[in-house]
Amino acid sequence: MYQRIRDLREDKDLTQTQIADYLNCSQRIYSNYERGDIDIPTEILIRLANFHQTSTDYLLNRTNQKKPYPAR
Repeated sequence: MYQRIRDLREDKDLTQTQIADYLNCSQRIYSNYERGDIDIPTEILIRLANFHQTSTDYLLNRTNQKKPYPAR
């Protein structure tokens, strides 16, 4: 999961600080998320999925389908 989050960020040429600002957390906390040093809270996981326009299942390695699920 953590590698996917990093890869998505790097694909957009964004820094950890830029993503951390979007998530309203520090760069250090976000870095810990990417390294897997701390668990990502559900709220943050959802915000990351929305930001990267993918599903939480993709971020959690439950699917290889990047495309988000259709809205109900």
